[in-house]
Amino acid sequence: MCVAYPGRVMEIDERTAKVDFRGNVVGVNIGVVDVRVGDYVLVHAGMAIEAMNEEKASEILKIFGEIEDLI
Repeated sequence: MCVAYPGRVMEIDERTAKVDFRGNVVGVNIGVVDVRVGDYVLVHAGMAIEAMNEEKASEILKIFGEIEDLI
């Protein structure tokens, strides 16, 4: 099973962005989404596949947190 995870764009350099995933900053390919610093993106396999607002990102992170609590 594959999971996409939301993170916040911290810095952009052409087609790559530094994205913060709860304190873990990772380089992400943003070639298929239109984003700005401060936006949230849904990332799968190192690639941003969807831009989203903070509310939607927070909702997804909350669900992941609930799942982690069950494990």
